[in-house]
Amino acid sequence: MDGKNRVNIKIGTKVNVVQKPHQPTGQLTEGIVKKILTNSASHPHGIKVMLENDIVGRVKEIIK
Repeated sequence: MDGKNRVNIKIGTKVNVVQKPHQPTGQLTEGIVKKILTNSASHPHGIKVMLENDIVGRVKEIIK
């Protein structure tokens, strides 16, 4: 499942995000969603979230 739709992402969901400095390389960081930062229902580059370790990034994939 991809992270472009806000409805797919809940607090406590395990996700892979790409941080702003890693966008050119696409390096992913795994973590648990602490806060959803994007207010719109969808975003073409992924919903922006804050992970439990305070890393901010856009969700690239949701881990089951």
